Amino acid sequence: MKIFTNVGSSVINFLGETGRFFIFTLKTLKSSISKWYLKNIFQQMVSIGYLSLPVVALTSFFTGGALAIQIYYGGNQFNSEVIVSSIVALGITRELGPVLGGIVVAGRVSAAIAAEIGTMKVTEQIDALRTLSTDPFEYLVFPRVIAGIIVLPILVGFADVIGIMGGWFVGVQSLDFNGSVYLQNTEIFLEANDIISGLIKASVFGFIITMMGCYHGFFSEGGAQGVGRSTMNAVVSSSILILGSNYIMTNLLFAS
Repeated sequence: MKIFTNVGSSVINFLGETGRFFIFTLKTLKSSISKWYLKNIFQQMVSIGYLSLPVVALTSFFTGGALAIQIYYGGNQFNSEVIVSSIVALGITRELGPVLGGIVVAGRVSAAIAAEIGTMKVTEQIDALRTLSTDPFEYLVFPRVIAGIIVLPILVGFADVIGIMGGWFVGVQSLDFNGSVYLQNTEIFLEANDIISGLIKASVFGFIITMMGCYHGFFSEGGAQGVGRSTMNAVVSSSILILGSNYIMTNLLFAS
């Protein structure tokens, strides 16, 4: 009976958490038709996008290089080395660029948002905003969410370019490819839909990352330990939702 009690309790907690997140999302969407704090939005775009660019660029460059090596030695068994450039381009733009970029940004941004808002919650600064007739969703949550939706596709666009150049660099320097032919093959095989699909995924990932950070930070409790727990939960939930939503969107975008 204890097993059934634990399972039932877990299910009830999950449903309660899901309902609370759904209400939180509705309040965030509702705040979009109210006052926009443009200064806050711009600051969050800089924090989420510009400051995340170095780590995203490094991740994409080395991923593109490693992917080129793996495809080359795998295709070498079937005399198919020429597919390296096309597979690297498709892999980066469709999957690895948005997914790895999203997870890297989640580790940096979602944790930072959860820690910042969580600290404000446990120190009662959010209650102070309400006292000043300022909606926390308009002032804190929505600027971060809209900034994430706008900035993540831009970051992923840079990640695509840098990842492809990482594959090109390894192909030319280590695998004896002709640089011009490599780029020509990339241009021939890469289509606009491949890039657009990755940017669509990036927008969804931006929404997930910022929403998870705001949600877990907003419901932090228990002092510093509670803030730390919220930070961890924000990163874990963001990463899991990114992978799950990526699978769903891949089926929807490439099912035909």
